[in-house]
Amino acid sequence: MRCARAIRRGCRGVLLSVLAVTTGCGAAAGERGDAASAAATGFTAALQRADGRQACALLAPSTLDELEKSEQTSCDRAVIQEQLPAGDTVRTVDVYGDQARVVLTDDTLFLAHVPTGWKVTAAGCTPRPRQPYDCTVKGG
Repeated sequence: MRCARAIRRGCRGVLLSVLAVTTGCGAAAGERGDAASAAATGFTAALQRADGRQACALLAPSTLDELEKSEQTSCDRAVIQEQLPAGDTVRTVDVYGDQARVVLTDDTLFLAHVPTGWKVTAAGCTPRPRQPYDCTVKGG
C-alpha cells in the first residue's frame, strides 16, 4: 500500500515538474482559464472567510481524502488548520488539457477539470529550482 502511494506521489511530482518547466507553452486565455481561475479564487476566498466546508467543496476528491487522512480530522477542519496562503489576485493561469496552474499573489494552486468543474488538486505550492513544486496540500 505504501509503495503504491509513493509511486502515485512520484507521478504527480513529474506532472507538477512538467507544468513548471513548460509554463511558457500553456494556454491562459479563454473560458477554461477563466473557470480554473474562478475555482482557485473561490477556494482562497473560502479560506479567507475560514469557511472550511466551501473550501473542501472545491478540492478534488483524492486531495480531500489525503488531507483528512494526513490530518486525521474532517476536511473542513483540516483545510483551515493548514493555514494556507489566501492570495486573491490572479497573476497567471496556465491550462494544459484537463490540468491547470493558477498563480496567485501569495500561492500557486494546481487544478484538474472533472465532470463537476475545476477542482483544486494541490495548494500551498512553492516552486523549487529543477524540482516539482512543494505543496502543503495535495492528493495521494
